[in-house]
Amino acid sequence: MKAEHLEIYDHDSDVDITHKINTTELDNWINHIKYIQTELNNLIAIYRAISQNAEADGVLNKLSKKQIENQTLLTALNKYVLLRSNLIECDDMQCDMVYITEHESYRRSYLYHIDKYRRLKDEVFGAIHAKLTL
Repeated sequence: MKAEHLEIYDHDSDVDITHKINTTELDNWINHIKYIQTELNNLIAIYRAISQNAEADGVLNKLSKKQIENQTLLTALNKYVLLRSNLIECDDMQCDMVYITEHESYRRSYLYHIDKYRRLKDEVFGAIHAKLTL
């Protein structure tokens, strides 16, 4: 299921609609994580450019760790996309529920990652502001 081609029809069951919404949501998560990767690269470049001792204060280390975490989540989400290709073969509610439950688990992981990233980004912007106002 490719998210941009999904339409909800009157004859779709609630489970079909849930799967379509989850597919679209997954596509959005992946796009967001890819954007965060670009943003992390930019934050690292900016921080290095304005900091005379960037390696010593720990901010770059935190950003580098977040890059690794971000890539790990992106890899997991891309693998999950492949797993969801078997969704079409579900022929009972129990099978559907496995996919729905798994999606909820990925949603929690994604939201946790975003929350931690936002906190780090606030910290980095605070550090950048402090360096610029010296």
